[in-house]
Amino acid sequence: MNRRWSFWAVPLVWALLFPVHGLAQDGHETDPAASLAAALSSACRANESQFENYLTVDNASAFRALPPEERGAVLKRLALSEQIGKPLLSSDDQGHTVLRCTAPEGTAEFRFGVARVRENLAFVPVAVTDGEKTEFGLVRENGGWRLISLGLVLLDIPQLSKQWAESSLVAREDAAVEDLRSLEDAIQTYRRAFGKLPDTLTQLGPAPKDQVSPDQASLVSEALAAGSDGGYRFRYRIAPGASEDEMAFELVALPDDYGKTGRRSFFLDTSGKIHGADKHGELATAEDPAIP
Repeated sequence: MNRRWSFWAVPLVWALLFPVHGLAQDGHETDPAASLAAALSSACRANESQFENYLTVDNASAFRALPPEERGAVLKRLALSEQIGKPLLSSDDQGHTVLRCTAPEGTAEFRFGVARVRENLAFVPVAVTDGEKTEFGLVRENGGWRLISLGLVLLDIPQLSKQWAESSLVAREDAAVEDLRSLEDAIQTYRRAFGKLPDTLTQLGPAPKDQVSPDQASLVSEALAAGSDGGYRFRYRIAPGASEDEMAFELVALPDDYGKTGRRSFFLDTSGKIHGADKHGELATAEDPAIP
């Protein structure tokens, strides 16, 4: 799942790709753009030790001090991918660096602009495929160029880790609400097509070509039909006491790993209204606040 994200008010657009053969990965590149490409290529490949080579001494120490899952989350965030990617380097007609990070979930492309160098500081503009732009700041330290800023904000690894972890939770919660709506639409479509409600979510899943049936209706993805997607688990039931004519149902969404994949639980009631609250991993109910 490719993600768009921002650093406070400044759009972040990096996913970094591995440089061509012959480009060093030891943090001693003499060109700031080459250092940026090498640093961010390490994020694409989830290579923590290489990534550290392109941090200042203080930030490298802070990065090493993070728990393993937070270090991994930082690199995934920089690569705009939940999966390890294959980095590729090329150049455009003007000779500017073009980086692609190709993962099973998709490819992100990033185009470097002309670096501005002022003695021991350098600034490299980068544009991503969807048009977002930012500028990376680097400083000379220990014989190489080290990352110091994203956009207008100084790089602070511990703060970044906390902020990105929080925004990832919010993004997963928002995605869970969207999945509930997708399941609701699929169940209603199933009802109209077959004159009844499905017994389970699996009946909404993919079918072989031209073989749609009440048991394989091809209305949602395989993951949603299995009741698990994006760090959330989904449960479905026909509403207790509902008559055959009412065809009322309920859905719930629970975080797979409370506090890591989400905090809020969600409940879609028989009227189609979604409720949500921090239930510490337990079920939400119709008594919880409605989601706007």
